[in-house]
Amino acid sequence: MFVLFSKKFLLFINNVYICSTKSLTMATFNSGQNISRYVVQSLIKENLYTETYRVEDEDHTPYFMKVFVLKKMPEKLLNTETGKVLEIEYSQNLKHKNIVSYVDSGETDTEEGPVQYYLTNYFSGELLIEKIQREGKLREEDALVLFRNIVEGLQYIHAQGLCHNDITPRNIMLSATTDGTPEIIDLGHLSAKCSGKVPFDTSDLEVAYCANETFAGMYDEQSDIFSATAVLFTMLTGKTPWLMEFSENMKRARRAMLQKEKRKAEPLEFDALIIEERTKAILAKGLAVAYSDRYKNVENILHDLDSDEVPTVAESKKEDKSNPSPSQGGMSHQIESPNKVDFEIQQGKGNGFKDIAGMEELKTYLSQRVIFVIKNKEKMAKYRLTAPNGMLLYGPPGCGKTFVAEKFAEETGFNFILVKSSDLASSFVHGSQEKIAQLFKQAEKKAPIVICFDEFDALVPDRSNPAAQYSASEVNEFLSQLNNCSERGIFVVATTNRPDKIDPAVLRTGRIDKQVYVPLPDKEARKEMFMIHLKDRPFDANSIDTDKLSEMTEGFIASDIAYVVNDAAMVAAFTDQDITEELLETAVKNTHPSLRQDTLSIYEDIRRKMENTERSNFTRPRIGFVK
Repeated sequence: MFVLFSKKFLLFINNVYICSTKSLTMATFNSGQNISRYVVQSLIKENLYTETYRVEDEDHTPYFMKVFVLKKMPEKLLNTETGKVLEIEYSQNLKHKNIVSYVDSGETDTEEGPVQYYLTNYFSGELLIEKIQREGKLREEDALVLFRNIVEGLQYIHAQGLCHNDITPRNIMLSATTDGTPEIIDLGHLSAKCSGKVPFDTSDLEVAYCANETFAGMYDEQSDIFSATAVLFTMLTGKTPWLMEFSENMKRARRAMLQKEKRKAEPLEFDALIIEERTKAILAKGLAVAYSDRYKNVENILHDLDSDEVPTVAESKKEDKSNPSPSQGGMSHQIESPNKVDFEIQQGKGNGFKDIAGMEELKTYLSQRVIFVIKNKEKMAKYRLTAPNGMLLYGPPGCGKTFVAEKFAEETGFNFILVKSSDLASSFVHGSQEKIAQLFKQAEKKAPIVICFDEFDALVPDRSNPAAQYSASEVNEFLSQLNNCSERGIFVVATTNRPDKIDPAVLRTGRIDKQVYVPLPDKEARKEMFMIHLKDRPFDANSIDTDKLSEMTEGFIASDIAYVVNDAAMVAAFTDQDITEELLETAVKNTHPSLRQDTLSIYEDIRRKMENTERSNFTRPRIGFVK
């Protein structure tokens, strides 16, 4: 007999809204459909690349089934050697009473292409967050029992060389079948400990339960311990440590910055809590802002839980030491100061535009209208040409805008810096603003140089949008730095899928002068892409008809073609044969274009608006000149 879930539970799993009463329009499976020996009962939730269903086996035993649509998944979530979803590989090796139980897994083909899935026990009971909301706060002895079980589950995860990275009261299920035993139920952020590049999505992580070092991309056992202790604090008080309220539209980076500032300015006080001194000390040590003052491992916590003595807690320090250093015995990683930025200056190692398949019209335009001007200073002076300042590459996702930007930099022969929106994020007040200024200052020292900004709309959102109010200072700094930056030997290339979200002031002449539409790969480009992806694989050269394949893939983006070739190669590997035209055509027929026609129509509308914007920039009368 399974306990029915409350409405709150349906809202809280993975912090994503769940609809259990009707299927969403893009669901891969329908109610009543068979997947191996399981029958789909209903769709529970879906996001960009995963779907969760309630399924039953032949005995009508219910399970949760999480489905991963491989075609839509970020590559970092896959094991590149086995092709398996990392979450599935991690989950099937976890067997512990305080961790949700893995049941089965598999792979099947769908209209969306191959999917992988795994099943867990159907949760019965209530979430810890529900219990806290119902009771306000828990008795100390009950909270400590739950805390011990949670950290024992973490101890097991850490022993496997993994970190959970998302311990919150919403991810702890109190099982009704085992008299309230807590189970860690969300394994979507499992990873090996990491520093810098994070192999999972962080946008849904609650900052209240995240240690300071995680805001700089460092996740390890100690950050898990911080999160678990924050859960203990919530159980004992009914609120999060350093309680803060944020507006719904506030970006996570801004929330993290405010949370960090409050932790630094307002040390937690435990004197008012009516709990044992030992428990107060465990809270203080587990929630220490300074990384070096925190518990190093779960074994230390379990020792203090079993000890009659009050644990020793480091004295509170005014300076912020939330980041570990080698001398502290932690990972060698420093949280960046807002006053220091060190971007990698790169020299092109590729072949420039020769590496771009097809797109001759685009390459000719960039060569003649941009590169020719910025590389020929003598002719600029002779003809009194105005050097272009910057260029925006925009268009549908998956069309190679970032790749074109990199190859553009190589074609110029200049130094270049590739900047992603996350590179300029900061947890400090005005930290991003200072990083932008430092970036341009550093670039000027290495001029002539090309700065490539990826996902530019995230860096300079339209300030008229209320959701962008917290980015106004960063946008203003960009406007200041972009003003005639070509005079300092800096040329800016920016890429975006949504140019309509960019602040209009950025797109005027003297800042981002040119807006260039990067379309879907044309026929010639698609032909070359097939040969590029077939290179170094065993294929039947006599049977491959790239003209036909190019015609069949009208509307496909670069990643679609890469997927088609890989799918055909996988079938060929299973049957130990060369990749043939037949295998490729079959893969094409089984693959739907990533971009729907209605999406492409939206981008055509955006293109028309952007062309009008650029035209108006050059037809606007200048002060002091007669039109």
